[in-house]
Amino acid sequence: MTERVEHGQLFIGGVMADPLGSDVIEVVSPHTGEVFARVPHASRADVDRALAAARAAFDHGPWPRAALAERLEVVSRIRDGLAARHEEMARLITSENGTPYTSSVHMQALAALRVWDAALLVARDFVHEEPRAGASGRLLVRREPVGVVAAVVPWNVPQFTAAAKLAPALLAGCPVVLKTSPQTPLDAYVLAEIAAGAGLPEGVLSILCADRGTSEYLVGHPDVDKVSFTGSVAAGKRVMEVAARNLTRVTLELGGKSAAVVLPDADATTAVAGIAPFAWLLNGQACVAQTRILVPRARHDEFADGFSAAANALLAGDPLDPATELGPLVAESQQRRSLDYIRLGRDEGAKVLAGGGRPRGFDRGWYVEATLLGQVDNSMRVAREEIFGPVVCLLPYEDEEEAVRIANDSAYGLSGSVWTADPERGLDVARRVRTGTYSVNTFDIDVLGPFGGYKDSGLGREFGPEGYAAYFEHKTIHLPAGWDG
Repeated sequence: MTERVEHGQLFIGGVMADPLGSDVIEVVSPHTGEVFARVPHASRADVDRALAAARAAFDHGPWPRAALAERLEVVSRIRDGLAARHEEMARLITSENGTPYTSSVHMQALAALRVWDAALLVARDFVHEEPRAGASGRLLVRREPVGVVAAVVPWNVPQFTAAAKLAPALLAGCPVVLKTSPQTPLDAYVLAEIAAGAGLPEGVLSILCADRGTSEYLVGHPDVDKVSFTGSVAAGKRVMEVAARNLTRVTLELGGKSAAVVLPDADATTAVAGIAPFAWLLNGQACVAQTRILVPRARHDEFADGFSAAANALLAGDPLDPATELGPLVAESQQRRSLDYIRLGRDEGAKVLAGGGRPRGFDRGWYVEATLLGQVDNSMRVAREEIFGPVVCLLPYEDEEEAVRIANDSAYGLSGSVWTADPERGLDVARRVRTGTYSVNTFDIDVLGPFGGYKDSGLGREFGPEGYAAYFEHKTIHLPAGWDG
């Protein structure tokens, strides 16, 4: 049973403070459909207060001017605090968004720790200042912190995406205002408690929860130097539009409709076992989910049987039950959206091969069966639009050239995979598919490599030195003749 949770304050500039507004956010359990928590809704005045603290911390405080070793030490303490409480974090996120608890431990809490670990490693090895030979003399090239960061994170992987922004920004010397989703505000209170005890100077971190209106006010604020946003394409375009008024730098990690390409020589058992966990990843609520599975037309029915069996085998249940493999969607609107797309797929001519409705016996909560649609054409809306639910499309193709064409025939370009008996052939396909990350005979998002998307999937990169570099400005200093320092 989900415990009742009440929070009455906001984390502003490193301390808990009473909100300046009176609005409240009610958090609804996706398992029961009932309110189980309440937190303050940050007002514009709260945003002003948080940004004033961040601005003072950047312009006058010690954090941007501290030695890297000092920042590494403080951020390491945040990481260690999260590690000590990772099971608590996993349970909170499960209660908020419906991720099955067993998955939540690994894909929410521990995955976020991997992001913190990777950022610490990257920062240690990053070249923050280097002499360089110029065309007319010696240069000193510096990377200086970009300034105050507004980090906006979604509800599906709240700590993973928070870590992707907070860890590099803090290590770079940037104060951060973190804006959480109204669906998942609770885990951020654990993060705030840990950060408060880690030794961050005053003003360096604020954590606010608010709706879209207050979020827009945040990203459009003149005191923000950089926005890092993860969310939908529509929201990302609006963020970019609002931020552009101040020429604020932006990183956008947006949606996906990723294709898993099964080549004709692939072993069916291996391919199904490798793809299925990432087709219905996080109850289908993952931007990198392999939601278009491309199979040779001559083997369509063989793979239809395999993936249908995989979908039917997923055990739906209370997400806090360790045996559960398929939990509820985050909100009733997401459940309705998935069911509407399943009906649309039928109307478009797709066949429901598995699932297609609510699981039997689940009359409350936002549950949808793991669903497989077969005989899907890439022109159908179910193949082109991000559903963000447990609805996967099986698309037949004639030859490898058509498979690559279908994979690329998308507004998105975030992730993908290829499955084959010949890894060199798979690598050739990987090079031809226009997407930010790709896997051959596996699926992974490696937090030491750059992550982000082509086309509508986003702008810029997170993770690795590329993601860390996004929190710096580059300065060139021209040195006097004869300089040998």
